[in-house]
Amino acid sequence: MMEPDVLGQRYEIIEHVGSGGMADVYKAHDRILDRIVAVKILHAQLASDEEFLRRFQQEAQGAARLSHPNIVSIYDVGEDKNRHYIIMEYIAGETLKTLIQREGPLSVDLSLRIAREIACALAHAHANHLVHCDIKPHNILVTSDGRVKVADFGIARAITSTTMTYDGNVVGSVHYFSPEQAKGTKITPKSDVYSLGIVLYEMLTGRLPFHGETTVSVALKHLQEEPLALRQIDGHIPPIVEAIVLKALTKDPEERPDSFELIEDIVQAERMLGFGGTIAIPVPEQEMTRRLDSAETDDYEMENGEEAGEPLPIYKTKKFILGIIFVLFAGFAVGAFLSFGKFWSATEVEVPDVVGRQMALATQLLEARKLRVNVAEIYDEKTPPGQVVSQSPEAGSSVKEERVVTIYVSRGGEELTMPDLKGLSRRAAEDKLGKMGLKVGSVYEKEAESDTGTILEQEPAPGAKIAKGSSVDLTISKGKQIKTVRVPDYTGGTVEAARTGLASIRLKVGSVTRQASKQAPGTIISQTPVGGTSMEEGAEVDFVVAAKGSTGGKNEGKSDGNSPPSRSGSGGKSDK
Repeated sequence: MMEPDVLGQRYEIIEHVGSGGMADVYKAHDRILDRIVAVKILHAQLASDEEFLRRFQQEAQGAARLSHPNIVSIYDVGEDKNRHYIIMEYIAGETLKTLIQREGPLSVDLSLRIAREIACALAHAHANHLVHCDIKPHNILVTSDGRVKVADFGIARAITSTTMTYDGNVVGSVHYFSPEQAKGTKITPKSDVYSLGIVLYEMLTGRLPFHGETTVSVALKHLQEEPLALRQIDGHIPPIVEAIVLKALTKDPEERPDSFELIEDIVQAERMLGFGGTIAIPVPEQEMTRRLDSAETDDYEMENGEEAGEPLPIYKTKKFILGIIFVLFAGFAVGAFLSFGKFWSATEVEVPDVVGRQMALATQLLEARKLRVNVAEIYDEKTPPGQVVSQSPEAGSSVKEERVVTIYVSRGGEELTMPDLKGLSRRAAEDKLGKMGLKVGSVYEKEAESDTGTILEQEPAPGAKIAKGSSVDLTISKGKQIKTVRVPDYTGGTVEAARTGLASIRLKVGSVTRQASKQAPGTIISQTPVGGTSMEEGAEVDFVVAAKGSTGGKNEGKSDGNSPPSRSGSGGKSDK
């Protein structure tokens, strides 16, 4: 029999639960406190990296300070045989991502409640000077009774006076990035609020606000584009809820609400919409925009147009001519500004060399010189994705302030079409991706009827365009959950009592063999398996019961003829 895997002589590993970017997660039994826990073990290839170990320790130290009903608790941290681990609260449930994938768009009341509980967790963390940095549905657990738990403070850090760009490495998941994360600038608690806004958007619509063929293109959309309005997707979403989402998704963190303000906004919306039995608050009347009526418009045209009489052709009117002049001048001004910078200024700056740098860092360097940045993506198999291939104007050029500098960012190698991996084994999927020049990114697990290890979902989806060298996230089956129960000891009782007791824990009575005994007739003499044994739900327990005045055996409970022979060695007959 294989020896159990035990960490720190205390935590016995039961099963693998899932994998993340830096660690594997396991279900385990705490032998001292006799409870089920979750164990997060740093990937073996990272265990020798001092920087990763430092971050791993910081995660434990920072998150252990948090104590909140909506945050997964941290119990312990340790190292065993070069395996660095964190012991956490085990949550029986599913991720919010799984819930959205299964149910599609969630109801408004459920979405608001989940968002409020996440915001409460964040408010507690922010009050303790911690930022999560990676709020996404994959890190939100929903328990069987509906409670929300924020997990994986894997990149949370204590707020300091530093920029929190972690040496130029942008942290977090690109679809849930805040603009400041995408840009590589200072991360604040309001960065979590933006990510929560994305999560709320996804809950309400069933889809993400920004998509792109590469991580770079998605990051740029966070910086430059506005999401499609919620009510254009679903007209039944209340305007007040749409306003909450748009407010959370404000590009400028200074104008974005903090976690406490977000809670207040959600609570107010819940009251106004009558959720949770609360009293609705009347909506204040908004000032209406004044519009000129047709009479006023006509008077204005008469005062500023030609003399009354035959109307002039539009191209001969003063308004048309002046408009053309204005447009030409404005076009010249804009073109000159973009091409040459602030041409009325005498200040010139030298364009820095950003070739070979990551997009976020290149943007920082250029903006620090008071230059504006335009990003263009190109395919370049020799340059890693997200890295600057070339720039215009060239490095060392002298230009005026506010000049636009175009940086050409690599999308990686050739453009590929994403294959359909669903139904393949994990190994087969990895082989297929490897042959195409693609890599496996994050791997998630969830219960399913499919065989263990079978690919259930993938990101990007089949048919999507993807650059060679990019990563593909996989969701694999962990098989149908097998539940076990502990068999009670029924010796000394009756079969009927045992039948009732077993039914309550989803077990069945198997064969019943009668044997001569000094005990009262019908008393259970023994059982197989014995009391205290763990069995799968639906399994059978066999019994031997006392029979008065007989040494022969009678079998009870099975009519298929496959019951085991009497413990006395005598033949038996059915006894129903």
